[in-house]
Amino acid sequence: MAKHKLILEDVFEEVTYTLIAIHCSLEDYRLAYLLNKNLAINLVRKGEDLDYDQASASYSIFDWEDINHQTRWSLVNNVCRKESETLNNTSSLFGDNQTSMKTHNLISEYKNVDYFLKIDTDGWFSGEKAILNSIQKIPHIVTAYAVDTNQLKSKNNLIFN
Repeated sequence: MAKHKLILEDVFEEVTYTLIAIHCSLEDYRLAYLLNKNLAINLVRKGEDLDYDQASASYSIFDWEDINHQTRWSLVNNVCRKESETLNNTSSLFGDNQTSMKTHNLISEYKNVDYFLKIDTDGWFSGEKAILNSIQKIPHIVTAYAVDTNQLKSKNNLIFN
């Protein structure tokens, strides 16, 4: 009996996008404003945050689609801090519950990154260096750099379009 082997490498193309990590202490709306101003884009906050049930975490997201260049820009928060109550097992008079802050990251490999700027393109994108230079000139941003998306283990969290 003959065996047939199907090779699907050419059928499924890898989605091309550029991912830029941003370190700063700004609020998300302030960073979106500064990026809009310095990069001449128009990021707008989405009506709903990214919600992940497995970690009970939600991340703010700003989005803009540049129809002329067939590009989608997304600014997403990498850090979600949730307050959780833990029951105190000691038998105290007042039965105090302790609260603790838990930190969840969208991309767990980059725990120190505050925000990610994802630039989805239909083809090849050549303006990465110019964008990085513009972002690094913003006074409140500590640093920004490109992330190699092929090395990410949690790249499925970046599928939000």
